[in-house]
Amino acid sequence: MSAVAIPIETTRAGQAPRLSPREVVPTVTLPWLRAQALNSRRHAAALRPFRREEFGTGSEAPSEGHIQAVNNLMNTLRGGLMSMTKSMHEAAEAATSAPSTSQIQNMLNHKERAHNWVRGVERIWDFYFELFGQRQSRPFGLWLVGCDRIALDCYQDAFMFLGTAKSIPAPPPFSYMRTGFSPSTYRRGIPLTRLGRQLNPFPLVQLPYHRLINPWTLGAILHEVSHNLQNDLGLNRAIPRSVALHLLKAGFPRSVAMTWTRWNRESFADLSGLLLGGPAIIASLLDVLGRSPATAVSFVPRAPHPTPYIRAFLSFELARRMGFEDDAKQYMSLWRRMYPIPASGTIPRPVLDTFPDAVRVVVNAMCFHKYKELGNKTYAEVTGFGPKEQQIVEEASRRLAAGNDPGIVPERFLIGAARLALDRRLARPGVIAKNFFQELARR
Repeated sequence: MSAVAIPIETTRAGQAPRLSPREVVPTVTLPWLRAQALNSRRHAAALRPFRREEFGTGSEAPSEGHIQAVNNLMNTLRGGLMSMTKSMHEAAEAATSAPSTSQIQNMLNHKERAHNWVRGVERIWDFYFELFGQRQSRPFGLWLVGCDRIALDCYQDAFMFLGTAKSIPAPPPFSYMRTGFSPSTYRRGIPLTRLGRQLNPFPLVQLPYHRLINPWTLGAILHEVSHNLQNDLGLNRAIPRSVALHLLKAGFPRSVAMTWTRWNRESFADLSGLLLGGPAIIASLLDVLGRSPATAVSFVPRAPHPTPYIRAFLSFELARRMGFEDDAKQYMSLWRRMYPIPASGTIPRPVLDTFPDAVRVVVNAMCFHKYKELGNKTYAEVTGFGPKEQQIVEEASRRLAAGNDPGIVPERFLIGAARLALDRRLARPGVIAKNFFQELARR
């Protein structure tokens, strides 16, 4: 390989050598240095803003609001990205002009800092690229936009019936599929590790594949959306405070009150899902809670979820207060048949002995206590599901099973309609699933 002679000067001990007449620099040096600057510049440029049309042109594509929110997040990071890239480019040019060890090492230091920054931005860009890209696949894109519409309906219902006007949150929740995991959500405005601790610009609802192919189990959407509603309605502090005060005022031991307060977010999400979707959502919840007897009565200290055995009774109590006494009795009877000896587990005795009374207090505090954040309304008044709404769900279940237009039924009611159609064997499961997503897709 050919080489060129470039002058070098010697230095004192401990310092990097400078070019002397006797030092020969390989001819690959300058091309390699130029390539480092080029690679860095092109890498940064490739992390450009998203365009809505690149993820499809149908209704299943991400909305303009979701694209704008992600691009705004990316733009806040591009300033630092471009500054790092510019510094690296200048260092590479200096090293190209005078390829001494000190200049090359200065370029390498700039290169590493720029590369780490670019990789951090790329991780965020890739996260949303993957989420938005799911909308290009059939049938997943249509399934996911259907879930988006259910989530949006929940938000519209909650914000339309508040006792006072609130600023409307935007963009609405965005659904995506992730296999091998349970349903979950990432709330608006919280720092996410997957985003390098940047703030999440809109609610994300993660749904596993097995839920999507069985839409009668999608009460999970109502549960996960309710986590976001608790925050966007301003109830994230009011609810736990109310639960603690109601329990302490009723004379429950402080340890019991603190346990139920710790459980407030998951308890509220269960109850809110029931108020949004009706009693058929209980079956969807029991799909999740119905585990081995050992798991159902196992108490996990500091866990955010109520012990499964106790957790189900919150929905039974709320269903009763909503006017669905028979549904509550039927599901409670099934539950007690499944787990006749709750004392066989590890639930602390004070929690186990007091839970029937505590359930009533907690349901009352969360759903039937007036909150200034709701315009001096109760959450049950805001959501407003009752026997009249259940009649709509039941009619929709018959139409859905027959492949007929279910009419103007709210999107969130279709989950209960699919569940009733399945439980009453009004059509084959595949037919129910197909008609469920077709109805959501056409809206």
